[in-house]
Amino acid sequence: MDQTTLLIIGIAFLSAICIGGVGFAFVSGESKSQKRVARVARAGKARLTPSESDAPDNSEKRRKQVQDTLKDLEEKQKAQKKRIPIRTRIERAGLDIEPRVFYIASGVAGLIVMMFLFIAGMSFFVALMGGFVAAFGLPRWFLSYLLKRRQKAFAEEFANAIDVIVRGVKSGLPVNDCLRLIAAESPEPVRSEFQGLVEAQRVGVTLEQGLEKIYERMPLPEVNFFQIVLTIQQKTGGNLSEALTNLSRVLRERKKMRAKIQAMSQEAKASAAIIGSLPPAVMLMIYFTSPDYMSTLFTTFAGNMIIVCSLLWMGIGILIMKKMIDFKF
Repeated sequence: MDQTTLLIIGIAFLSAICIGGVGFAFVSGESKSQKRVARVARAGKARLTPSESDAPDNSEKRRKQVQDTLKDLEEKQKAQKKRIPIRTRIERAGLDIEPRVFYIASGVAGLIVMMFLFIAGMSFFVALMGGFVAAFGLPRWFLSYLLKRRQKAFAEEFANAIDVIVRGVKSGLPVNDCLRLIAAESPEPVRSEFQGLVEAQRVGVTLEQGLEKIYERMPLPEVNFFQIVLTIQQKTGGNLSEALTNLSRVLRERKKMRAKIQAMSQEAKASAAIIGSLPPAVMLMIYFTSPDYMSTLFTTFAGNMIIVCSLLWMGIGILIMKKMIDFKF
């Protein structure tokens, strides 16, 4: 075999090797690129598929979390309504006294009324009944009056306090700073209640626990709504400013409805007041014009029983009329 033939064979062999290498490079590159594309597609599918499948799970989880939160709040509120101690009533009325001071004041009031009735010529039985009513009824009625007046003042200003939080959140302030602003600038009794919340947060009390204390001292539906909104937003997230804006609008609508109901029920309240005041007013007029005619009711046992039964019947009638014109909303 001459050199020319060997040279041709060598060139053909090298050409075959080069063509094979180029072909192998294209085939392997294509397979690698295809593998890379397939791997990226699988990764993208793995990222997309769980989010699409988890979307219903997340919404279901959030719904379940909201339901559990509402259930816990309802159970805590039911436990608070079972029995209200006198200390809690005093705190709700805004008084800074101990329960023993209240009990001492009740006993002194009953003793004073009993002595006054006995000195005025009443029998011992009537004086004892009057002292009993004064000791157990009059202080609690006064405490209830202070409580209702304080709750009414709180409800009047609470919507404005929520608007402060809404404007603060929209401007970028955190909720805690908004609460401090309310505790410093709002009128009483909103200021004192939020001051207690801010001071409790400084010592490590959570916002949820602080709101529970506010509702314990001020058991109003408005405070309950506010507690539910903040608690759910803190646990599940959401647009806090929009939720509080809706709550503020609801509270203002409730305020308008309350004023409308009070205006429409004034006639019935006036009629009930006139009917309830007529018997004691007529009795006092007869007593001052003809004392001998009325003295039998105060000096005899039968007359005392008539007075007690009359007061009992009058009290039942007044309570029935009050129940008829007392609208819960």
